[in-house]
Amino acid sequence: MRTNRRSAATTASPASTVRNLGILAHVDAGKTTITERILFATGAIHKRGEVHEGTTVTDYDAQERDRGITIFAAAVSCTWDGHRVNLIDTPGHVDFSDEVERSLRVLDGAVAVFDAVAGVEPQSESVWRQADRHGVPRIAFVNKLDRAGADLDTAVTSIRERLGAVPLVVQLPIGSEDAFTGVVDLLAMRALIWHAGADTYETGPVPEPLREEAGRRRRLLEETVAELDADALEEFCATSALTERTLARGLRELTLRGDGVVVLCGSAYRNRGVEPLLDAVLAYLPSPVDMPPVRGTADGAEVERAPDPAEPFAALAFKVTATQTGRLTHLRVYAGTLRKGESVLDAGTGRTERVGRILRVQADRHEEREEAVAGDIVAVVGVKAARAGTTLCAPGAPLVLEPPTVADPVVSVAVEARRGTDTGRLASALARLAEEDPSLVVRSDAETGQTVLSGLGELHLEVAVEKLRGGHGVEVVVGRPQVSYRETVVRGVAGLVYRHVKQDGGAGQFAHVVIDVEPLEEGMTGFEFRSAVVGGRVPQEYVRAVEAGCRDALAEGPLRGFPVTGLRVTLADGATHSKDSSELAFRAAGRFALREALRVSTVELLEPVAEVAVTVPEDGVGAVLGDLAARRGRVSGSTSRSGTAVVTAAVPLAELFGYASRLRGRTQGRGTFTTRQAGLAPVPPSVAETLAAR
Repeated sequence: MRTNRRSAATTASPASTVRNLGILAHVDAGKTTITERILFATGAIHKRGEVHEGTTVTDYDAQERDRGITIFAAAVSCTWDGHRVNLIDTPGHVDFSDEVERSLRVLDGAVAVFDAVAGVEPQSESVWRQADRHGVPRIAFVNKLDRAGADLDTAVTSIRERLGAVPLVVQLPIGSEDAFTGVVDLLAMRALIWHAGADTYETGPVPEPLREEAGRRRRLLEETVAELDADALEEFCATSALTERTLARGLRELTLRGDGVVVLCGSAYRNRGVEPLLDAVLAYLPSPVDMPPVRGTADGAEVERAPDPAEPFAALAFKVTATQTGRLTHLRVYAGTLRKGESVLDAGTGRTERVGRILRVQADRHEEREEAVAGDIVAVVGVKAARAGTTLCAPGAPLVLEPPTVADPVVSVAVEARRGTDTGRLASALARLAEEDPSLVVRSDAETGQTVLSGLGELHLEVAVEKLRGGHGVEVVVGRPQVSYRETVVRGVAGLVYRHVKQDGGAGQFAHVVIDVEPLEEGMTGFEFRSAVVGGRVPQEYVRAVEAGCRDALAEGPLRGFPVTGLRVTLADGATHSKDSSELAFRAAGRFALREALRVSTVELLEPVAEVAVTVPEDGVGAVLGDLAARRGRVSGSTSRSGTAVVTAAVPLAELFGYASRLRGRTQGRGTFTTRQAGLAPVPPSVAETLAAR
């Protein structure tokens, strides 16, 4: 019988016994259920909650329970086999990808969850790429092996082909679909069996019908590890095999380097496979001491801080939430020790604030702590001005850490208070929303005077508006969603000369610049600035001012006033005046020069595009294809499996408003779809003309 490896929580854990990890996946792959089962297995809770009943720990918000999806990243903490596991359950819907981004910025490892029937889905791939950018080591868990059509090998193939990863499968399922009862541990070559209604598993020998297949897969695992790890290769060449210890060490090294992904399997809903997953988290994912020292800047120089409680304190705020008990600032402590009542420095503003309380977060519940040390993820009360991305550090050792990136909004709605007396309350509530979620942007439309709320998708804005109504008690009127268009340069201009001369008494302004404007490589967005000035004709501080001026000019393009992206500006030459040149003058010159260059360049309109995966019965494919074509969709593929078809297409985001209702109508309620952002694409001339006529 499996012994219970729950362990009591400790006041402080050495950093080597801490694991900071996230649960990543496509919507409905089972992230929240896995988190719930982990909390139950570790003794953090004593009754398993269910997503469909709205009783899980991490989906505590009323909207999450009503919609049955994770919207807000929720942190929980538990202990297993003497280790502290700090876990963040992240959203799986594309509209809340910014929550995933901010979580990945502060995590050391992750568990990527895949549906055993669907394999790698669109948002699975998106969060995987996000983890790639942050260099976060991962292990994979193929969930829902009890479902009809579940196939571990098919899911593993999709991981290899769609993600470009090297899967290292360490388990073999025992039984399939409804008959799935356990797994074969290919390292220890033993069977793990979960009986119905039991909270733990039993171990035993590998079942006779699976011994040959288990031996073949163990051999394949040994060969793959030996190919990728030099130490394992040496042992494999000497003995033609790898011991369990060597194999485990090799799997850990490959995971930490990102050269391989350990793959486990199970069914979280049926509570099968959770304990081995926890063991794999401890065995293969890094602790804070396995990570390199965090890097930041201080007085313009790069500084490193080791994950040591004795180092000067440094932490990054990655989430801010408003609760009934006050404002919580969620921190990842990278170095040093923070004690209750101490003062910390907001490195961005230079403001010093006092930490009133330190809390270990359990979703919407909190446990008071006296201190937090390097490696901890905690929340603090008393810090009033910090935002997501703020560095908090020791006042005597300033440091600025790189903040998480914030995605540009793609959809906007106009909002106004239903009652004129609520206008002030609405402004306050919108400011609070933007503070908690940096991917929400609030602005005032200069032409209409309306307040515009922008976000990452239709659902993102629906959730925000519902929070205004339910959380802040403000009744609002909402306009029809509008997508955020962009403008880009198709053909630029070289050698544009601009002289900024201003003399109105006293010191004048003089700046002379020559710029080249060209489009970035195909498919690239953003802005690049280069200087080709030689001989010191334009001092470096003025070069930086020209760049700042160019960035100012990107706010409004020449076509319809949308922001400009996808271009490169080169400062080719310039001249200064001994008395009248200044950073202010060169910033103005950069701004006006780029505006003039854009007016004489060839510029086109861009629109956000989403990759859509539509799942329908095979007899509904024709109707779906026709509807996608009417929405300017470009179909990229179609696959069939067990009477179901999955159609993938790139569709302009503007054409997807109301698509859920349309799809249900065309498929008698049997069709579903998921989306992920797929960048920007040129707007066809006919559509651009329609937009211009509005």
